[in-house]
Amino acid sequence: MTKAGANEGALKGIRVIELGQLLAGPFCGQLLGDMGAEVIKVEPPGAGDPMRDWGLGDDKVNWEVISRNKKSVSANLRVPEGQDLIRRLVASADVLVENFKPGTLEKWGLGPDALHAINPRLIIARMSGYGQSGPYSDRAGFGGIGEAMGGWRYIVGEPDRPPSRMGISIGDTLTATYGCMGVLAALHSRHTTGKGQVIDTALYEAVLQVMESVIPEYDHSGIIRERSGSFLPGIAPSNVYRCSDGDFMIGANKDAIFARLAEAMGRPELASDPRYATHVARGTNQIELDALINEWTGTLTIEEVDALMIKYSVPAGKVYRAPEMLVDPHFQAREAIIELETERFGKLKMQNVVPRLSATPSSVRTPAPSIVGQHNAEIYGALLGMDETQRAALAARGII
Repeated sequence: MTKAGANEGALKGIRVIELGQLLAGPFCGQLLGDMGAEVIKVEPPGAGDPMRDWGLGDDKVNWEVISRNKKSVSANLRVPEGQDLIRRLVASADVLVENFKPGTLEKWGLGPDALHAINPRLIIARMSGYGQSGPYSDRAGFGGIGEAMGGWRYIVGEPDRPPSRMGISIGDTLTATYGCMGVLAALHSRHTTGKGQVIDTALYEAVLQVMESVIPEYDHSGIIRERSGSFLPGIAPSNVYRCSDGDFMIGANKDAIFARLAEAMGRPELASDPRYATHVARGTNQIELDALINEWTGTLTIEEVDALMIKYSVPAGKVYRAPEMLVDPHFQAREAIIELETERFGKLKMQNVVPRLSATPSSVRTPAPSIVGQHNAEIYGALLGMDETQRAALAARGII
């Protein structure tokens, strides 16, 4: 198991102020931090970001992933003294990330116009349920709502059951990822213009962006894509099949690959069968084709099917959970999972950074801060020049 690295990353020298809570804003901050940015996370004094208490099990460890490579300062943004701290931080920052309800920053006197008056080079990444404009912009919005409005929830699940969901907050992380892309584009633009800008990323639009041809299919053909369970309509064979000892994924929907799968099955004639010979034909007959493949896999173990798929160059793989990931030799060779020395839990395994850059690789350099305001002395003291007496006075009044 590989330990966390110390590569400085492509965004070394970029300072990010993270004001968001829970998922979308903080995941954007995680991505930027993994790439080398200095991320200063601003938390409410006391309990801090609610994400500290999210996750399964008695010990909540989600925080350890989403807040790695960050420094924590505390500030009450609902009072003028706390808002003034943000203004002072913004003066030397490159990026500000927030995912409050639209209008919140403006209410606090921290809207884009006010912040750009302090620092014209500041890039402001705003993530919200419905965006900063439009008739729904002032509504509260969480990731699940964006998944529903963006079309994701409707097509996920079994056709005879209500819409389902993924077991993770995909709407939030998609929004954060697009927000991060916007930050990177804005940083490049700033090299030319010298000016920052505002990035407006809506949850429902981030989900809509990955919905492939759902909109044009309806616009052109009147087709409304429905829930289809474990397969994608018209794409066959591509499904999870039952072996004698568990589930196995096979994706052989290209003509040449399907012919190789037919060979592996000992049924080469299937590749020339009119019902399965072409992409369209397999899509039309995918239910019976899946049943045929499922009958074959059911006579073999996962390892036996896996060996055949490798032999015949058919894309396929085991359906992994965390235990399988931790022992897989490819995960280990690629260092896909790292072991980080955390302040609260000791050694903790978690996913490594993505993507991989050859010249300026990203890394997990520091664990998540265990205490709210853990870096107040470093940031407010060294960066803003506040002495210990000044910080103590603010803490006594609940400002930090």
